[in-house]
Amino acid sequence: MLDHTESHLPSSPSFAGRSRHPEISLPMISGIRRHVLIVTQFYPPDYAATGQLIAELAIHLSRMGLKMRVFTGQPGYAFDADSAPKREIHDKVHVQRSRVSRMWPLRIRGRAVNGLLFCLRTAIHLIRAAHRRELLVVTSEPPYLPVMGYLAHRLLGLPYICLLYDLYPDVAVALDVFPARHPLVKAWDWLNHHIWKHAEQIIVLSSSMRDRVLAKAPDLENRITVIPSWADPQLIYPMEKSDNWFAQRYGCVDRFTVQYSGNLGRCHDLETILKTAELLRDEPIQFVFIGRGAQLQACMERVARSQLTHCRFLPYQDKAVLPYSLTACDLALVSISPGLEGLVAPSKLYGILAAGRPVAAICERHSYLRQILRNARCGQAFESGDAVGLAAYIQALARNPQWVKSLGDAGRHYLDQHYTPQQVAAAYWQVLTKRI
Repeated sequence: MLDHTESHLPSSPSFAGRSRHPEISLPMISGIRRHVLIVTQFYPPDYAATGQLIAELAIHLSRMGLKMRVFTGQPGYAFDADSAPKREIHDKVHVQRSRVSRMWPLRIRGRAVNGLLFCLRTAIHLIRAAHRRELLVVTSEPPYLPVMGYLAHRLLGLPYICLLYDLYPDVAVALDVFPARHPLVKAWDWLNHHIWKHAEQIIVLSSSMRDRVLAKAPDLENRITVIPSWADPQLIYPMEKSDNWFAQRYGCVDRFTVQYSGNLGRCHDLETILKTAELLRDEPIQFVFIGRGAQLQACMERVARSQLTHCRFLPYQDKAVLPYSLTACDLALVSISPGLEGLVAPSKLYGILAAGRPVAAICERHSYLRQILRNARCGQAFESGDAVGLAAYIQALARNPQWVKSLGDAGRHYLDQHYTPQQVAAAYWQVLTKRI
């Protein structure tokens, strides 16, 4: 995700003269290695947004001429099916899944153990597949996976690119898992610098995340590329609630509906949202939370304790349902907890834009989200704790349906201009083919 889109997307002719649904036409690759291996713990049928995005990216890069392989784990974070095929080919993308531990996926310790086991399995896979001489793309899912890229480079001579979704150990420090001066934090920072120094490229999702990396490694400025997330405008598109079976099923048609869809984890400010819901308990407005996460149980208990009957919780929705679930509201929420700006980058924003719904973002004053909302003219940002301001904004929108539509249309137009899969895949294509 970006603050100033044009300043980070490639300045090639591919991004000139964008149409409503642009098809990026790039020359097929010839005369160079074009084998890419993406390593990520989460991948469909897991509902985790990172895995869903990686799947779409791999397919688009495959269509552009790269031979794509993915090494991943079994569903273990947010999933419907208990298992998936160990090997499969989808749209010419070869996917191999490791059968590793899936203990306590919503707990910090459980995720840490699962991540370590996945890293060990990744090491074995890389040793066995070293003869392919692929370019590695290692994600930060789990956060210590980039270590595998560094070791593969040092021991096997494989080039690698780091794709950072979250910035660790900074997230762990911000969430009070470790104190800032803990020896593990210092060691992790030292290791990160070595990992980034030997990477072919470092890809981050926002300009504020780029600033965080540069603060730690100012000598690596030329190796950092900002490439945003995206949403498919042909999959998710504006839809009237009256024509939407999801909105009808959950009573969203005749009530102004505020929606939070995605991970209800510790990195997201749900406190401000719940305070807002409490302020609006007597209004004809409902709040719908869709997803799972570490804060889900606490949120449900608070809603029950406060008797907020206008709040509803629903599970993660299958990808095929997203066109309906994301358009079953009048206003969608995005939030980043205080202190986590530049450490995480919510991908849910792009689905909201595709759905043609206004956005209310809860974030810090220097957040890249604010710049996007200003450029797109599709919503408003609020500081953490400003439940009064958010409640007033919701009330104003509820009284003015035409304003709601105008904001939603503006957001959809901005997505069509900047954040389609074709445009973002073209940015990845340039990085990967330049470095291969």
